[in-house]
Amino acid sequence: MFESLAEKLQSTFKKLRGKGKVSEADVAEAMREVRMALLAADVNLKVVKNFVAKVKERAIGQEVLDSLTPGQQVVKVVHEELVALMGGTSSKINMSQKPPTVIMLVGLQGAGKTTSVSKLALYLRKQGRKPLMAACDVYRPAAVKQLQVLGNQLDIPVFSMGTGVNPVDIARGAMENAIATGRDTLLLDTAGRLHINEELMGELKNIKSTVKPHEILLVVDAMTGQDAVNVAETFHEQLGLDGVILTKLDGDARGGAALSVKAVTGCPIKFVGLGEKAEALEPFHPDRMASRILGMGDVLTLIEKAQASMDTQMARDMEQKLRKAEFNFEDFLVQMQQMKKMGPIDQILGMLPGMGNMKALKDVQVDDKEMKHIEAIILSMTQEERQNPQLIKDSRKRRIARGSGTSVQQVNNLLKTFDQSRKLMKQFSDMRGGGKKGKNKAKGMFKMPFFK
Repeated sequence: MFESLAEKLQSTFKKLRGKGKVSEADVAEAMREVRMALLAADVNLKVVKNFVAKVKERAIGQEVLDSLTPGQQVVKVVHEELVALMGGTSSKINMSQKPPTVIMLVGLQGAGKTTSVSKLALYLRKQGRKPLMAACDVYRPAAVKQLQVLGNQLDIPVFSMGTGVNPVDIARGAMENAIATGRDTLLLDTAGRLHINEELMGELKNIKSTVKPHEILLVVDAMTGQDAVNVAETFHEQLGLDGVILTKLDGDARGGAALSVKAVTGCPIKFVGLGEKAEALEPFHPDRMASRILGMGDVLTLIEKAQASMDTQMARDMEQKLRKAEFNFEDFLVQMQQMKKMGPIDQILGMLPGMGNMKALKDVQVDDKEMKHIEAIILSMTQEERQNPQLIKDSRKRRIARGSGTSVQQVNNLLKTFDQSRKLMKQFSDMRGGGKKGKNKAKGMFKMPFFK
């Protein structure tokens, strides 16, 4: 996500930060590099021109050039303008005072509407809502079945009337069902097409006029770049969008759509999809995203992820064990499982200040297969062995290897690296962000057995 853009911008501003005094020529050179970086990231040309002009105008002002740290002041200006470009503040879903709140998801085929409906329903349930999903896509093969399977997995009800029914009638029936069953949020999964046409827009307009949704959210694939912005513009003209959900943002190293869509269409990005898991949908925060792009980290999101996936008391107990070096295999297993809940580890590390552009991060690959082997080895130990690894000698190693489907050598490797990993995780828990010391500790983390 924004990898290439972040790398280029951080490299540009690193040069400025090193200067004791910044001239207009320095600012002009930096803005030229920023312009090239934004265009390479597939940001809309008009958006790039306006953005660079605003930053340049502010950056050559006396409050910047005459400041004690002009390089940092320029970065501050760029951060503020990036935040403004992406909408300024996060936009929430407008909930109706009189339930049910109707949220209609629209978009082209393949953008990820059905998956986004289920992710959004799960997100809203965590907020205390009682969602109902409605299968209004009667054209795509297995679309109704897909939503029903997702509903079963998440234990969220799905309203459907089969594939031979008019989508407008399904939307109307879903509304009546939501009222009758006490569901306070209705999410409509509508049909898409491979391209925008009159038939598609006519059907969506009919659904809109029938159920009068409180929110119309466009689902677009971030990896389509400027095409995503063009699609958003057309849908907004035809339907009047309330917001955008950008999917597959984790797979787009450029990020041009995220930086362009608000400026071009006026529609705020409300959510972003950052993976395939049901929990991989996050509210979009322009200030946090700007901080990530400029290498300032995203500690707030990291804290929220930790709070959502970790038991508070368990975390306190774990911290004490880490500090006292009393960390055992049982704790290690719990830690691995909780880290997996938070999401990909390289993404988590990237949220730490000063680590967004670390060279070490680029080479980090978490070996999922190796993590499963380690989990199997630990689960094959007795409780006493997990708590006292020094008890594990030759006969125990052979038994553990047989029970976990691994080799004695793999068991030995885990035992050898465990003490080192325990110390490194203790250091990591004490880490406070950037700086050479922090970076060295982070690099040490990658020696853990499940890092390649």
